[in-house]
Amino acid sequence: MSPARSDEIELPHPRETYAFYGHAEAEQTLLADYRSGRIAHAWLIGGPAGIGKATLAYRMARFVLANPDPAAVGRATSLAVPPDNPVARRVAGRAHPDLLVLERTPGDAGVLRTVITVDEVRRTVGFFGSTAGEGGWRVCVVDSADELKYPEGSNALLKVLEEPPARSLFLVVSHAPGRLLPTIRSRCRRLSLRPLDEADVAQAAASALGDADEATLRQAARAADGSVARAIALHGGPQLALRDKVIDLLDRLPASDPRALHALGESLERGDGDMLEIFIETTRNWLSARLDRTSEPRRLARWAQAWEHINRSARDVETFNLERKPLVFNVFSSLAEAARG
Repeated sequence: MSPARSDEIELPHPRETYAFYGHAEAEQTLLADYRSGRIAHAWLIGGPAGIGKATLAYRMARFVLANPDPAAVGRATSLAVPPDNPVARRVAGRAHPDLLVLERTPGDAGVLRTVITVDEVRRTVGFFGSTAGEGGWRVCVVDSADELKYPEGSNALLKVLEEPPARSLFLVVSHAPGRLLPTIRSRCRRLSLRPLDEADVAQAAASALGDADEATLRQAARAADGSVARAIALHGGPQLALRDKVIDLLDRLPASDPRALHALGESLERGDGDMLEIFIETTRNWLSARLDRTSEPRRLARWAQAWEHINRSARDVETFNLERKPLVFNVFSSLAEAARG
C-alpha cells in the first residue's frame, strides 16, 4: 500500500481523540489540582499549534464531567475516559448539556467565520447562569482564545471569568498566550505545553497515517516542531523544503530578499492548500516563539500587532481564495517592521 497523502487524511477532532501523547506532567497537574477539591476555575493552556492543547482540554472536560466528585478520583492515574463511556459519547456528539464550546462557527453563507463572535461568547452568561444539567460541573472549552473577536469577544469572556459561578471550569486554549488581554491571563492559571518530542510526534503521526514510510515519517517528525498535525502535512516531501525555506527567510529578518520572497510566493501559487498551510503555520510558530521570549512591553506590543495583522491577512486569503504572493510580501513586511522595533 502506498503512503497516505496528508490531504486525504481526515484527522479526528480533539473532542473525539482519546490517544494522548506526551504532556504527562501537564496531565498530572490538572489531575492533582482537581483531586485536591480546590481546582482553579480557569486554565490557560498555551503552546504552539498542533501539539495537543485542545486534546488535553477535551480530555480534562470529559474527566470532570464523568467524575463530578473530586474526592472519588483518588485512584485515578490519568484523565483517560473510555470512548464507550456515556459522557465521552455525548462530548464526541456535541450533545453534553454541561459542556459549552466556544469556537469559530459557519456564517450565513455556510463559510467558517474568521473569528469567534461576541454573540458566541455571550452564550456563557446563560450557560453558567443555569443549574448544571446533570448536577455536577459546567465546563467551557475555548478553542482558541486567539480567534476571539477583538476587543468585544475578549471583553465578553473577561466578564464571565471575573465572576465565575461555583463548580465552573474554563479550559482556554491559546497558541500565543502572550498576546491575550493581560486581564484574561491574570484570571487563569497558566499551563504551558512544550512541543512534543520527536518520538511522540512520530508515534502519533504513524497512528493517523497508517502504512507510512518510516524514514520519511521520522524526517517529518524531526521538522515538525513538536506538532503532530504539521508532521502529517509535511509527510511527503515538498512541504519539508518549503518549511526550511520559510524559516531561513524569517531568521534573516529584518533583512529581506525580494527575489527569494517572489520565488516563495510563486511556489505557493503553484502549490496546493497544504503548502499555504505550512507557510502560515511555520510563520505563526516562529512569531509565537518571539512573543513568548519577549518581556519588554513596547517590543511585545509590536510583535502582538504583527501577529494580529498576519492572522487577519491569512484568514482573508483562505476565506476568499485570494492570491498568495501578495500575502508573502505582506507577512514579511509586517514582521520586518516589528523586528526593527
